[in-house]
Amino acid sequence: MAASGKKMTLTGLTTLVAVNMMGSGIIMLPSSMAQLGAISLLSWAITAVGSMAIAYCFAQCGIYCNRSGGMSAYTEEAHGKSAFFLCSYLYFLSLAIGNVAIAISAVGYLTPFLPWLGSGAIPLFIGAVVLIWLTTLANFGGPKITGHIGSITVWGVIIPVAGLSVIGWFWFEPEIFRAAWNPNQIATSDAITQSIPLTLWAFLGMESAAQNSDAVENPKRNVPIACLLGTLGAAVIYVLSTSVIMGIVPNAELANSSAPFAYVYAQMFNPVVGNIIMALAVMACVGSLLGWQFTLAQTAKITADQHMFPALFAKVTLLGAPIAGLVANALLQSAMAVSTISPNASEQFGKLVNLAAVTNIIPYITSLSALLVIMQKAGVTGFPHHRNVVVLIVAMAYSFYALYASGTEAVFGGMIVTAVGYLMFGYIADRFLERQSVPNVEERP
Repeated sequence: MAASGKKMTLTGLTTLVAVNMMGSGIIMLPSSMAQLGAISLLSWAITAVGSMAIAYCFAQCGIYCNRSGGMSAYTEEAHGKSAFFLCSYLYFLSLAIGNVAIAISAVGYLTPFLPWLGSGAIPLFIGAVVLIWLTTLANFGGPKITGHIGSITVWGVIIPVAGLSVIGWFWFEPEIFRAAWNPNQIATSDAITQSIPLTLWAFLGMESAAQNSDAVENPKRNVPIACLLGTLGAAVIYVLSTSVIMGIVPNAELANSSAPFAYVYAQMFNPVVGNIIMALAVMACVGSLLGWQFTLAQTAKITADQHMFPALFAKVTLLGAPIAGLVANALLQSAMAVSTISPNASEQFGKLVNLAAVTNIIPYITSLSALLVIMQKAGVTGFPHHRNVVVLIVAMAYSFYALYASGTEAVFGGMIVTAVGYLMFGYIADRFLERQSVPNVEERP
């Protein structure tokens, strides 16, 4: 465990949550949502409410459960030791896949500055692997350094995205927004369902405060506050920025843009400003990847501390950096990046991202369901109990809907990955058996 003076503060943790959510997903979202039209903005309302409910329940779990381990520890409270492993395993896998996605996105933003990166699959792979290893090395300084770097790189999101949320309305044209509302004439319910995975992907990260609780100063106070503040801030910025951009850039142009925020700033001002925004987007992606590398290593460390992952993940330096685990994670992500070297890399990778979302939702469900048991053990009664149950129902309803919206292929893949996890736990389950003396019984003839 990191020394107290080397741990992350509330500001650093809230920043980490915001960076993990906003650092990469939001930057491409306007283009993805424009494929459906501005009607997809309705899914923000559902995802924002669902995400706030999930974040609130995580905060309550953190208040009443003093155990380290984040979502995995909460899950074990209700579902036992195997559930701790399954939760950590699925969350670890989803983060590893997501990190490769972020690295690929960052390479895409770098392409205008380094055209060679966009010249084929091999340059794309090389660029992604370089970013994976750079952010891994940057985490060698420990959690406090990661928090400091994140507090700088987050401006790569805050400046273009939050800035657009404020000043963009001076360029907003209602006619453009109305024309973009539903260009494909699809049913409202279908538009919301199809865009839920996109908006959910942008909110993944709200749990990172709880997941990093071991590396935080005063976690009982700071983890719940960071969960709520980080999620609320991201929700406001997401809704405002994606709404205003659809009233500035015509929908067809927005749908075809590879860098929507850079494109809208170039239209509002000039191409030079657009390039500056592009550079800030790169910085934001790198900062997001840095934060996720830290969370990935911390998840592996917590699980290794429980003797469920290899012991190398548990080793830390005096600065609190699990260097061996970070290197192992970088090797795993580099191997995953190899899967993008094909003519259909983007299509394959899109499926990987959907799988990452599903393998993230399952730990959400298992850990949130434990709130009932956690409250019972803590003796929570009366209005606080009833209030938490109502919010929990909202959080669960959204989680189930998000699973449904992810599509049968991703859910099917998630079930296979989960089944493999049960098999893996079977090989280590004997470590947790209580040793009992078995009386000798004479065999009868």
